[in-house]
Amino acid sequence: MYTVQPATADRWEDVAAVMGTRGDPSRCWCQYFMMRRKDWHASTVDTRREMLREQVCRQDVPPGVLAYTDGTPVGWCAIARKSSYPRLRRSPLAGSGDDDGVWSVTCFVVTVGHRRRGMTSALLQGAIDLARAHDARTIEAYAVDPSARTSVSAAELYFGPLSVYTSAGFTEVARPYPARPRMRLDL
Repeated sequence: MYTVQPATADRWEDVAAVMGTRGDPSRCWCQYFMMRRKDWHASTVDTRREMLREQVCRQDVPPGVLAYTDGTPVGWCAIARKSSYPRLRRSPLAGSGDDDGVWSVTCFVVTVGHRRRGMTSALLQGAIDLARAHDARTIEAYAVDPSARTSVSAAELYFGPLSVYTSAGFTEVARPYPARPRMRLDL
């Protein structure tokens, strides 16, 4: 079983451990949707790491949640107010409309050895709880539907598979791309 906790300042080292030293998380540090395209390309990995550290350590609202097993950090889910994601807000995935009270799930990181064991569902529930505690009205997610493609790599599932969202009560509200449904959960 997994324990899920908000990513607060006292857990920064755990966030860094989950992001690791290789692979997409260690290059992105969950900043891709936080930055405009030109800023992303001008930034370095160290800059992105520092940006996430600042978000974890200095913001009043944690930027995500962490999953633990036996006290070891093994997973991450990024969730924040949709308005805090400039790049996402320009994407067809997110659509347009009223963002007041809308939060977005933008990333899951599950460490090797813990995949396909239900952690993404536990992380999503923790993210829902975090958003609810901070007065979110709605949570949006931008799932990947593996059944709509011939193959999906593990790296492509950072948004989370459709089944995790439907199991948590999300409903599909749009499908801007064949394998990319926009999901919503009204709180």
